Amino acid sequence: MKHMNWKMAVMALVILFLTVSCEKGTDPETESADLAGELTGAKTLKTGMTYTLSGGLHVKADGVLTIEPGVIIVAKDDDIVDYILVEQGGTILAQGTAQKPIVMTSEKKEPGAWGGVHICGRAPINVTGTQSKSEIGDALYGGNDPADNSGRLSYIRVEYTGYAFSEEKEANGFTFYGVGNGTVVDHLQSYKGSDDGFEWFGGTVNVKYLVATDNSDDSFDWTEGWRGKGQFLVAVQGAESTIGYECDCLIEADNNSKDFSAEPVSFPVLANLTLNGNGSNLNKRGIRLRAGTYVKLYNTLVYGKPNSLTTETTETESSLVNNISVLGNIYLSGTVSPAAGLYSEDLFLAGPNNEINYDLTFMNGYAGSVPGGIDMKQEDPFFTSTDYAGAVPYGNDWTKGWCK
Repeated sequence: MKHMNWKMAVMALVILFLTVSCEKGTDPETESADLAGELTGAKTLKTGMTYTLSGGLHVKADGVLTIEPGVIIVAKDDDIVDYILVEQGGTILAQGTAQKPIVMTSEKKEPGAWGGVHICGRAPINVTGTQSKSEIGDALYGGNDPADNSGRLSYIRVEYTGYAFSEEKEANGFTFYGVGNGTVVDHLQSYKGSDDGFEWFGGTVNVKYLVATDNSDDSFDWTEGWRGKGQFLVAVQGAESTIGYECDCLIEADNNSKDFSAEPVSFPVLANLTLNGNGSNLNKRGIRLRAGTYVKLYNTLVYGKPNSLTTETTETESSLVNNISVLGNIYLSGTVSPAAGLYSEDLFLAGPNNEINYDLTFMNGYAGSVPGGIDMKQEDPFFTSTDYAGAVPYGNDWTKGWCK
């Protein structure tokens, strides 16, 4: 009789505990660790969780994907192509911190393992018909809203991207398709991808604090009329003997490969770049301006490519000759290589504080600056005030804690 009373008492306590817990809403929430398919509502990936990505995750119009600091997403090593795609009208709110970055990686620890992150917006592009389809996922992008807002990307590291969908389509680390300047982009790293680190297909999105590390194609690439602003961009290409492959350009820049004069013309304004290449044989070009692109580029260091600056096409070189495009406070460890016959090394050196064959040294391949510079904040409040050329001055390594 006493034994039965003891068991009944325990059961009563358990029932009471469960009842109180449910009333207070403290039951643990069921959380799926698998990501794939279409997201049409809201989903939050929570701090402390690791998620697996198997296939394409499409954030559809009105879908909202929130990723909290410290989340890890691991693309599975299987026969399915893994990628994250935010479609027009969809939103991604992925905001890590320097102490708790969001990390997107792969089970297979080598370049080309998965498809990276793709954002499609409604900002202008210069292809026929004002819209096009993304290389990955066939999602529409482009439109007439320069201020379009796809959300926020902050303190995120993607690793081992560059999956080859076909001979002509490989996935970058981060790809911005017609993304508008309502979208906030800062503190992103693309690590060991087999295609470009960052690529812009038109749009107006502005960016700060980007790091491209050992991407085998171009570190930064733009085309189709990108007209955003950027500051504090780093590209590091490790020695071939260390990483096992050469890398292509540090920057490859186009307006439109099919129509060099297509409008809106690619015309970003960039400041405080450190570009450190590994090519001395096959891949000799550092910054390659071609296919009609314009650019305003300031406070930049280019090292490790003998042809540090290459200019191509009449449209691009004319913009430099006519001071539409501007190169100022640029320090090249190599030389200038004009191809269209309009621009010249002498014209480059006539620009404000431009130098060739300059002796540049870096700590850890990226830290270091040259004193003096153009204070871009006086031109545009988007920019941070600086008095140096380069992206990472000694004593202010903003890559620490979240970059690999």
